[in-house]
Amino acid sequence: MSNVPGLQLNGAKLLQQIKTLGDIGVDLTQGGRTRIALSDAEKAGRDQVVAWMRELELDIQVDRIGNIFGSLRCASDTGHERPFMMGSHIDTVTNAGALDGCYGVLAGLAVQRAYREAGVLPPRTITVGAFTNEEGVRYQPDMMGSLVYAGGMSVEDALKTVGTDGSRLGDELARIGYAGELVPGAMVPHEYLELHIEQGPILEAENTLIGVVENLQGISWQQVTVKGNANHAGTTPTRLRQDAGYVACAIATELRQLAKSSGTTLATIGCMTFEPNVINVIPRRASFTVDLRDPDESKLLKAEQQLAARLAEIAEEEGVSIETEQLVRFQPVTFDPSLANAIEDSARRFGFSHRRMTSGAGHDAQMIARIAPAAMIFVPSRGGISHNPREHTDDDQLLNGAQVLLDVVQRRLNTPL
Repeated sequence: MSNVPGLQLNGAKLLQQIKTLGDIGVDLTQGGRTRIALSDAEKAGRDQVVAWMRELELDIQVDRIGNIFGSLRCASDTGHERPFMMGSHIDTVTNAGALDGCYGVLAGLAVQRAYREAGVLPPRTITVGAFTNEEGVRYQPDMMGSLVYAGGMSVEDALKTVGTDGSRLGDELARIGYAGELVPGAMVPHEYLELHIEQGPILEAENTLIGVVENLQGISWQQVTVKGNANHAGTTPTRLRQDAGYVACAIATELRQLAKSSGTTLATIGCMTFEPNVINVIPRRASFTVDLRDPDESKLLKAEQQLAARLAEIAEEEGVSIETEQLVRFQPVTFDPSLANAIEDSARRFGFSHRRMTSGAGHDAQMIARIAPAAMIFVPSRGGISHNPREHTDDDQLLNGAQVLLDVVQRRLNTPL
């Protein structure tokens, strides 16, 4: 079906809002911004997004995990209709860029604004969601708000989560004024679309404008603790050491080999600490994280099994004890083929170069895909850089993605299902 007559993207307003939100929590000395979930800076970001929702005269609801929803209701909506939903998050990592998450939320508002400025209501309610604690910096697991929303974690357990700073998530939600009353998941989407910067180098390297995201990697996070014995670095022969530091570093090296041999598995040790952390003392304790990812569940499971087997072997070889804790485990996600086709069709209509692709990062869309048809649209990231003040996507590329989003929404809403 044809688009709604007169429905136009207000690109200047979208870009201005991205800049305004990006200035909240900014660190002038480093150039980035920090809006850790439920911090004062993130509250300020939430307040700004809610103010923009009010400008659009949306029906605003906040659920018990703090997810914010702004709905442009259709004329026939009695409060029980499943909305077409878009969204992402506005919390950031430390010293972040301005686009990750925020672009998807604000582009969703731009779609709603197009209807408002045209003076028409959509044939189905359109809702924009800003999900809580997507980054998982302060509270784990990441993507918590959408995970709770999709029924993968109870709201009670989420509210009891203790953060890295010792705070309790439920207390912080109440403190910043976003402990809502809506039951998470009470509003099930009809369909869900998330527009996002790629956060990787593929689109830019191939000079491609639009990524049609058809699947998303599975993720396994573990915390590994190695316990050995501290001793003098100069007097203890190698054969008599119980060196927790060596074991940790050996595992790091072997994980790289595991990833190379797989071809698709990614393996990362992002955090590592030694105790007593003294130059001339053999570490008695090493603690490190392992991040495993693969779009194939069988390969992800194989990597986990290989890691577990090697940990058991090296513990016996080196006379240390090793404990592991699973922090996060999400299976790979295949997005809705019909929505992916609609994104590809839209890119083709606009003459935008495009490709099918896998998301290497986790996103709220993977959680919503548990309860509704979902898909994602990517635009290029300069140098593949994200979670960094140098995160950048050209303005025209941002507007291309938002134009595709608006086009897909219009056509999905105007197509009888």
